[in-house]
Amino acid sequence: MITPERVKTRTETRHCGWCGQRLPEDSKAGKVGRPRRYCSQSCRQRAYERRSAVQRGGLPEDAVVLSAAELADLQDRLFQLRCAAEDVMTAANDGASPAELRSLADAVVKNAHGLERLR
Repeated sequence: MITPERVKTRTETRHCGWCGQRLPEDSKAGKVGRPRRYCSQSCRQRAYERRSAVQRGGLPEDAVVLSAAELADLQDRLFQLRCAAEDVMTAANDGASPAELRSLADAVVKNAHGLERLR
């Protein structure tokens, strides 16, 4: 029997362990079982395949393995973020209006959100 003291409410935002998308909130109060770790069965399968490959390859458990294409994509997104930040600095040095700086800062935030997704 589950007593009210044993039921823990989960208030923190959780993200998929593979793709990083935000997981939906549990609709049932007092849900029994482990919290959801993946947004879909395909993400769960990919995470399993990665763990298996890491174990076979003798890599450390916390190793991050990227393909050449994924690395190139990550480098492109980092470059975009740096350029957006440089645009803000240039505009600030040139005396841009607050509205223009706000618009440029929004571009930095948009690029940073794109970097949160590693896969």
